[in-house]
Amino acid sequence: SGVNPLAGVSNTQGTADMGCLPNFYPGYQRVSNATAQQKFEEAWGYPLGTTPGLTLTEVFPAIKAGKVKALYVVGHNPLLSHPDVSQVEAALDNIDFLVVQDIFLTETARLAHVVLPAATFAEKEGTFTNTERRVQQLNPVILPPGEAKPDWWITCQLAQRMGGWGFSFDSPSQIMEEIALLAPVYGGMTYPQLENGGRQWPCPTLNHPGTPIVERQGRFQFTPIEYRPVAEMTDADHPLILITGRSLWQFNAGNMTREVQGLNDLMGEAVVEINPQDAASLNLAEGELVSVVSRLGRVKAKAKLNAGLRSGTLFMAFHAPEVRANLLTQTTLDPKAETPALKTCAVSLEKN
Repeated sequence: SGVNPLAGVSNTQGTADMGCLPNFYPGYQRVSNATAQQKFEEAWGYPLGTTPGLTLTEVFPAIKAGKVKALYVVGHNPLLSHPDVSQVEAALDNIDFLVVQDIFLTETARLAHVVLPAATFAEKEGTFTNTERRVQQLNPVILPPGEAKPDWWITCQLAQRMGGWGFSFDSPSQIMEEIALLAPVYGGMTYPQLENGGRQWPCPTLNHPGTPIVERQGRFQFTPIEYRPVAEMTDADHPLILITGRSLWQFNAGNMTREVQGLNDLMGEAVVEINPQDAASLNLAEGELVSVVSRLGRVKAKAKLNAGLRSGTLFMAFHAPEVRANLLTQTTLDPKAETPALKTCAVSLEKN
């Protein structure tokens, strides 16, 4: 067996593989590696630096500090999914130029200076890479509506019209050929090789079958770590812990699923789930309106009793734009992983 942590968004693995990390070129070749830098400079025809870029959590403070003047957001809705969204909103309100490329007019897109309509997964050609490193081919089943275009086409057109070199691709299969040329773990990943169920990287050559299991033998060294308390501890003013997360009925921030009436019928209204014992201590009944108050903000939602929650904890899904649970959460970063503390925060409950 192996360890496969499930990602919250489709193709998270693939985007990381393709260099959507500030310290890696495609194929996990480090930006700081001079040999990798030279290879990509020769292939792309542009000078490249060796200093990693900003992580996602560093972007919005950099906008606030005036270090980032323009932002291009593709398929992402930080006004719902980021911690302390009031800080995100303030940054986007004041940025010089904001472009959003998406399939629906999200909360973030409504603030954009330019909106580029993109095609959905069902309307374009490409690949998805899952957590077991399997690269799977994607074929369109319907035509994009209106002026919506595939992401790769939009990127190429922008580059060409801005005088960029090397973006004269006619199809995603040509892009995959360049990926195979520059990213060794994708070396054998061409469209003909992906037709029958895909392949798992590392797949360095065309005749390579792919690598279902990276480590077949050997021992791993387990290292114990010391417990480190969460960023926010409870106190007399904020005695409860709020856990934020996803709903079974809404995918991630709900950008797509909130457009589906059937799913909204199952869960279209934001609620705060509370242990019945805690509800009784506050004289709260199912369906009553309550305010959830953290050190950063306040939101209102209806109470929903859930005996499966441990006493002292609340749960809210973060996808609902009318509530925006992430108004409550902190941007404090984990010192190792640099992920924000957006899953838990100390709160109080007030009956409205």
